[in-house]
Amino acid sequence: MAGGKGTRIASVNAEVPKPMIPILGKPILEYQLECLRDQGYDDIILVIGHLGHVVKAYFGDGNGISPATGRAFGVKIEYVVETEPLGTAGALYLLKEKLGDDFLLLNGDVIFDIDVDRFYRFHKARGGVATLFTHPNNHPYDSGIIMADDNGQVTNWLHKEDPRQWYRNRVNAGLHFFSKKIFEQGLFRELKKVDLDREVLKPLIPTGGLYVYDSPEYVKDMGTPDRFFAVTEDIKSGKVHQKNLSHPQKCVFLDRDGTLNKYVGFLRDIDQLELLPGVAEAVRKINASGYLAIVATNQPVIARGEVTVPELQEIHNKLETLLGQEGAYLDAIYYCPHHPHKGYEGEISELKFDCDCRKPKAGMLLQAAKDFNIDLTASFMVGDGDNDVQCGVNAGCVPVLLSDGQEVSGVPHYASLLDFVNDKICKEN
Repeated sequence: MAGGKGTRIASVNAEVPKPMIPILGKPILEYQLECLRDQGYDDIILVIGHLGHVVKAYFGDGNGISPATGRAFGVKIEYVVETEPLGTAGALYLLKEKLGDDFLLLNGDVIFDIDVDRFYRFHKARGGVATLFTHPNNHPYDSGIIMADDNGQVTNWLHKEDPRQWYRNRVNAGLHFFSKKIFEQGLFRELKKVDLDREVLKPLIPTGGLYVYDSPEYVKDMGTPDRFFAVTEDIKSGKVHQKNLSHPQKCVFLDRDGTLNKYVGFLRDIDQLELLPGVAEAVRKINASGYLAIVATNQPVIARGEVTVPELQEIHNKLETLLGQEGAYLDAIYYCPHHPHKGYEGEISELKFDCDCRKPKAGMLLQAAKDFNIDLTASFMVGDGDNDVQCGVNAGCVPVLLSDGQEVSGVPHYASLLDFVNDKICKEN
């Protein structure tokens, strides 16, 4: 969808449509086409409207060679022209006979570099009508929030104006895989203005046909001048390309209690969760560095019957909300619900065993490495206890102990997470 006006970013460039605003000498749209082409996606339809002639003049008549620069794009390009504004989805009516069984629908104003095949495989495995590419961002408080179950099936969609208290930082990134079953909706029986989010996607929730694909890969829209300049720097540094999950990732694994939030023993009540000083700044700096920020926490309170899984999820939602209010985010949270010792009143017997995920064992880190292609040898495990240190050793990470004590056995000590980040992560970057 490449017909956006880009009203909010007009101060950067008002002479071209939003997808054609150049970054380091190339339009946003060209970065998108290169990412798709390099992964074998070479059959492209561009829906153009506002200043569409600028798009055609640059990308040519469909043979994949730019008349403006002579560059060969290596893709087949077809144009569909909106003669009147059709919203974010009305033009799908014009595409019904052009699309195969599954198609990727992209907003033309985002810079991204993702492993498209990973996204597609997830979409096919779930068998839904549509799958949203979702990710955390640094401004969830003014973004729409998507809620889903453990299988990725969407259960609710909070728009920016909807009230919310504690929520997972999961935002629609503007990349979508669709089954052709989407055209069975009555919306596309005639040409009219249609809102993609509110009229096409959200109504799929009660049918069970809408899924989310959570990924930490790089996707950022060009909605404001600040974001434009931030993306420019990320392209220069190589961060955009490196975040593609086809490349090994680096991660800062984080313990929860005593590392991110105040240690209160077994945290059973959401009101007990309070961020430690400097934590949001530290996580924000990890985000900016290109490292993933992933929590790995033992939560025996589940097996002990003291906290339910929904209650723990709400505690983690509060953690993500508090970080998001300060522009920081977590890429994922892993927790171990097990506990090996029996004899507690109200315990959950099926969770009372010696598992492979409870720290100091490395199961949570190994699972994260599998999920996100993490190079454990280039990653850190940061926590405030011996279990965290030994977990890092067992996983092959660099262990870091948060403590005011003296260094023991060569394990580096820092008084706070922010001290560690400033010394190791910021200096590296």
